[in-house]
This record gives sequence, C-alpha cells and structure tokens, in this order.
Amino acid sequence: MKEAGFYDESTNKVVVMVEPYSQKAQIQQVVYRILDANLDRAREGLRIIEEWCRFGLNNAQLVGECKYLRQELAHWHTAELRAARDTPGDPGTELSHPQEEQRSNIKSLLQANFCRVQEALRVLEEYGKLYHPNMGRAFKQMRYRVYTLESSLMGYQRHQLLWRSHLYLVTSPSETLLTTVEAALKGGLTLVQYRDKMADDTLRIEQATKLKQLCHAYGALFIVNDRVDLALAVDADGVHLGQQDLPIAAARQILGPQRLIGRSTTNSEEMQKAIAEGADYIGVGPVYETPTKADKPAAGLEYVSYAAETSSIPWFAIGGIDANNINDVIDAGAKRVAVVRAIIQAEQPTLVTQYLLSQLNRVKPEP
Repeated sequence: MKEAGFYDESTNKVVVMVEPYSQKAQIQQVVYRILDANLDRAREGLRIIEEWCRFGLNNAQLVGECKYLRQELAHWHTAELRAARDTPGDPGTELSHPQEEQRSNIKSLLQANFCRVQEALRVLEEYGKLYHPNMGRAFKQMRYRVYTLESSLMGYQRHQLLWRSHLYLVTSPSETLLTTVEAALKGGLTLVQYRDKMADDTLRIEQATKLKQLCHAYGALFIVNDRVDLALAVDADGVHLGQQDLPIAAARQILGPQRLIGRSTTNSEEMQKAIAEGADYIGVGPVYETPTKADKPAAGLEYVSYAAETSSIPWFAIGGIDANNINDVIDAGAKRVAVVRAIIQAEQPTLVTQYLLSQLNRVKPEP
C-alpha cells in the first residue's frame, strides 16, 4: 500500500488516504516472494547434499563445489528479497505429499534433493530475469553445475561401493530368484548382476526392474549382464560385458561416466586391454571349470595370482568358486570373488553369503 494526503481547510487537518499498490508494484512483490522462496529451497537442498559429501563420502572436492554453489546463492539472496517473505500467508507451507515423508535409502534422499535444487534453480533462472539482467544467466550456469555435481556424486558413490564390495552374486534363472537374492542381501551382499541369456526382453525388463528395486532398498549395486539398453531402461548401476559384447568405449558413450562397466577376462592380454579401455572392474576366470562357462577352459589359480600382482582396478575371481574352495582362491591372491551356483542353488543363501564374506573379510584390506 502507499499513502497520499491533502489539507482539509474545514477541519484544519491533513487527511491521509491509503491507496492500493499499483499493479506493477504488486507483481514485483510476488516476484520477490518467489525468488526468496526458491533461494531458500535451493540453499537447503544443497546443504543436505553437502552434508553427505562431507560426512558420508569424506570428499573435499564435492564438499567444495556444494559450498561454492551455496555461497553463490547467498550472494543473490538480498535483504530486499528477504523482506518480501510472508510465511504465514503462504498457502504452500501446508502442502505435503506422502513421498516426501520418508526416504527408502540414501540414494533416494540425495536424488530428491537434487531434484529440489534443480527445480528451484529453474524457477530462479526464469523469474530472475524480471529482477536483475544478469540473474537469469547466472542461474542457468548454476543449474548446469548442479547437473555435473549430481553425476559426479552418484558416480563416486558407485565406485566407492564397488571398492568395498568383496562378494559379487551373478544370477542364473531360478523360480525363487527374488527371494534368493533378498536372502543374500540380508546376509551382507552389496553387488548383484542380473544374467539370463534365455528369457525374452519382456521378462528381462520385469525381473531386472524388481531386482534393481530390491538391491537399492538394501543399498547394493545392481548390474545388468551384456545389455547396455536394458541397463539404461531399468536405471541400473552399470553393465557387465563379455569379450564379444559392445566395446567399452561405445558402452561408456551410451551410459555416461557415472555408471559402472565391467569386462570378463580370461588371460593377461584381455585384462590389460580391459584396463586400458577404461573398465571399472574386471572378472578374472573361470578359475575352475563351470557349467556357466561350459565353452571356456579353466584359467586356473595362476591367473588369479597374476591379477593380484598386476591389476590396478577392482577384480573378481569367478568360475566354480564355492564354500569348499574359496580359501584356495583367497590364498592365490583374491580379495574379491563372484559366485553363481554357490548362492543361487543354496538351501540357505543368507548363511552361505555370510560364510563367504567372513572368509573374504579375513583378507588384508587394500591400502
């Protein structure tokens, strides 16, 4: 509101008249409130993300980027915008949604807050053009930096969990697939690959989606065998490629830098090539003869020892490994193993998983 007045000679008094704001002034106040609310929203969301980068990941680079973005937001959060705030008169404070009231895991919490920040920045970009000539451009660039931060953080989390994972379950077709995998997850499993060479794509999509949801609910990584398109379709954490599958460079171009790519190797030449091409991890085997790789002769424990001395990336000994021979594989230098039948065909998958992990956890951790 604004005031205007005149002198009333009949009463010898000044009469003050209160006039409503002009339409332009009213719109300006609304814009100020929108900018203030979304600056608050973006800063709060970034702080939630920053706390995980600091205490969950101990990553100074990611913490630094979050802090920089928050400081940039604070620069634009002027006293003029704050003064327009009207929390009691804001109808949005009473609105909520059931999905906002709980988070199933840290990934869903982070993704929700990245969405919150990105949406707020988009609002700031558009409405900011009405406030300051440089504001729209500044928030457009900031939004792109947040996209990059999201990719970096999610990729870093996946790599961290990969390095911490010592047991890798590769599935095979089973009528009790979901219950068996969940039982293994309850036993401490943190890495699962969905592998089914015979099913049609409709069933693969269905099973992969359910397995991914199950893995993420337990904080485990979910990888798809061979199929880059299927990995994308179900938003898997990565793909595992055989020697005859898509080249790693092509898979990386499709999947982007944040997802994991593994490669099967059977000898030193294949190992060195996979590392040079940018694989995130490799399979080393088959250590023993196995019906899963009936066409491949056993690579033996010698290859395991070679990998232990040579590989610069995480690697998993695979092929015929079970509770009876795992210690022989560990003695040959393995710190990580992948299994199929040992868990999929087990009567008590949770106990088998716990036993295998207990043996692997006795190995001296990597520096």
